[in-house]
Amino acid sequence: MQRSILLILSHPAFERSRANRALLEAVRDLEGVRVHDLYEEYPDFAIDVEREQGLLREHDVIVFQHPFYWYSVPSLLKEWMDLVLEYGFAYGHAGHELDGKWWLSVITTGGGVESYCRAGGNRFTMRELTAPLEQTARLCGMHFLPPFLVHGTHLLNGPQDFRPVGAEYRELVGALRGGRLTPQEVAGRESLNLGGRVLGDG
Repeated sequence: MQRSILLILSHPAFERSRANRALLEAVRDLEGVRVHDLYEEYPDFAIDVEREQGLLREHDVIVFQHPFYWYSVPSLLKEWMDLVLEYGFAYGHAGHELDGKWWLSVITTGGGVESYCRAGGNRFTMRELTAPLEQTARLCGMHFLPPFLVHGTHLLNGPQDFRPVGAEYRELVGALRGGRLTPQEVAGRESLNLGGRVLGDG
């Protein structure tokens, strides 16, 4: 089964981004992947709710790619969620438009992997910190996949540093597209990085 993928990119300073730009370049030419840049589409935050809901209806897998801002998502993506995932569409008695679709968060962080644990500076794991996103997906009837994580982006310098994680991301999106991965197979994992690794594990 070939699944259609909507990649919702949310980065308020994408022109200065290295990590998110490298990730996007790794997958944007894949067949069946539609890239939707929220900050490019809505620089004034005037979100076209009906259009966005239409895009969600048309795709099987929704990928939210963004940097981690104050343990959450960039402001425009939060506004998008508040408006687009409305009662009667995404949840509630008659809100079943997203039932069965897949949610994947692709998140970049400046902090290293070691800082996202009980003993680390951020005190919680990424799965714990992304619990609000997981519950949002579940309320909308979606399958929440473990996130794909790129830690320590401030330590990465040139293309050679980003190439491995870009290749991982491309393989993951290809697996989602081609039906080679199911939510049941990855349930309980901390991340969807290959082999359970995250950048910085060595």
